[in-house]
Amino acid sequence: MTPGPHATLREACAPLKFAPLPDLVASAGAHTRAPADLQWHSVTSMVAEGWVPVLFDKLRTEHGPGHRLPAATNFLRVTLREPIFLAAASLYLTGRAPLLGPLTLQLPWHTARSEFGTPTVVDLRWAVLPDDPAADHPDTVVARDEDEQFRMAGEAVFTTFEPLMEALYQHSRAGKRTLWGWALDTLHFYMLNPARFLGRDAESAWESATRLGDAVIEAGAVTRKRPRLFPFAPDHPRGTWAVRGTCCFDYKGDPEHGYCTTCPLKCDSERRQDLSEWLQNPALAP
Repeated sequence: MTPGPHATLREACAPLKFAPLPDLVASAGAHTRAPADLQWHSVTSMVAEGWVPVLFDKLRTEHGPGHRLPAATNFLRVTLREPIFLAAASLYLTGRAPLLGPLTLQLPWHTARSEFGTPTVVDLRWAVLPDDPAADHPDTVVARDEDEQFRMAGEAVFTTFEPLMEALYQHSRAGKRTLWGWALDTLHFYMLNPARFLGRDAESAWESATRLGDAVIEAGAVTRKRPRLFPFAPDHPRGTWAVRGTCCFDYKGDPEHGYCTTCPLKCDSERRQDLSEWLQNPALAP
């Protein structure tokens, strides 16, 4: 029997050092043993019922950062990190595109700790190509070709994330280009990171990420500048990393931390030195 898309993805991610997948569950068994302090919000209900401002303010008050810009990108990090990894890594590692939706992406809020838990995706379906062994699986939809598959993947990402982005923009006043820029940068990194860790061709992974990013933008996402590859040790299998197109503004919330290694505001000479230290001491590497 051909393994289902869920199992195939988990197997593909098993060798990775960093693989933040959401929980993938069927609706019949979802949230059956949820702790008493847990509130579940789909993207749709969170926006429609006005929870984004409430939870944003609570998260910022209890955990920081105080500055609104890093607080906004942090909100995206704690709600969308796993769904973005799912969208990028699944397509790159298995050739299958998860068709996320604002109703099926559900975000748990722990009221006692004032923080989000691991997102859950309910009844996930996947866009696969006609020659995929899982083409006849009940959870898959067959795309005509890769172009249609990437288009379906990009539209799913945009449709799922845009309501959250809009509500966050309206409350935090962080620009939509900043918010979508963070998401698009992260999407690129989450294809590149598995490729680097597995010793695969970084440029090929970047081409796939760019293609998915193009599809998300074509669906309606906006950004000022796309991320770029940064080869810092071309002869080393892990000697290529990348630079974000959009600053996450973490340095505004923690000035002592300074610019991140991948920050577009950091000069390339300092970036190259930092990244070279990763190769000399792998414990420092992401």
